Amino acid sequence: MTGKNFAPVRVGVIGLGRFGKLHSLTLAGLAEAELAGVVARREASLREFETLLPDVPGWTDLDRAISECDAEAWIVACTTAAHVDVTQKLLEAGKKVLLEKPISEDLNEARSLQPLVDADSSNLMIGHIVLFNSEFLQLRDEARQRGAISYIDCVRHRPASIVKDFAGENPLHAAMVHDLYATQVLVNRAEPSHFSCQYHRTPTGAIDLASARLTWEDGPVATFAASYLTPAGMPPRGFDRMEVFGDGWASRINPNPRPIELWSEQAEWPMALEIRADANGTASGMMAEEQRCFCRVVRGLQPVPVGATFADAIQVQQWMDRLDQSATQRPT
Repeated sequence: MTGKNFAPVRVGVIGLGRFGKLHSLTLAGLAEAELAGVVARREASLREFETLLPDVPGWTDLDRAISECDAEAWIVACTTAAHVDVTQKLLEAGKKVLLEKPISEDLNEARSLQPLVDADSSNLMIGHIVLFNSEFLQLRDEARQRGAISYIDCVRHRPASIVKDFAGENPLHAAMVHDLYATQVLVNRAEPSHFSCQYHRTPTGAIDLASARLTWEDGPVATFAASYLTPAGMPPRGFDRMEVFGDGWASRINPNPRPIELWSEQAEWPMALEIRADANGTASGMMAEEQRCFCRVVRGLQPVPVGATFADAIQVQQWMDRLDQSATQRPT
């Protein structure tokens, strides 16, 4: 078992919401993996999934799934509130886990997994597809080759409808977190020396904009804006932009929406994200690359990359706590 040639990893998926279904369909299209089973909360979800992949077994009971399914590794894509309990059971059963971020909404609960995580995090990889986006990977490589970074600016705007459709969802935790992980990779896990954040609120008090700033001693300055402000006529998942400046160089990526546009009765952006997965065996883009990486980690062919270890997740969650404290301690 050398290089890229290794026995496919048998992987199960827990959660059949939008992201769990994408994970399942992507796995089904990878040569490096076999979709061994799925777990959902409701029988109706399993029946719906059977119309896509009828030969994949499913369970509504996690304990039975762990006992009966021959998966050697699992992707946890269920509701965040269940992440820690589910992941704990899997790790105690000796399984390798790819856990969708965040580990938990509560930092102390997230830390409770520490005794079960290997020192190199090889049994727990944090799922963060943005780290596997092709544009970001190229930007990361360019930055490594071209030298020290002076300034990072990240913009991530989402539809204004989220304020009503997902009441209480803070753009700091739901949107800016992606750019915090990407920045963590670019600064190679260096801890910021200063945190500041401000919120803008709607007339009803909902947070629709988070604006933040991180600085490092003798290092870069990074600014972030994440919002629920884009109107209905813009792409359905808003837009993202990242700019990085160094000594004598600069780079900009616009990873969302992807370049393809479509017009009929109205403008459409068919690939809001760099993900293509369907039941016919097509799997490409950043989710596919994340899963391929996870399979190599399971087989011991590579370490968990920077930005995807348990310690990385805890660090970014601590950053978010510091930013939230900064925003709530000052007038908005």
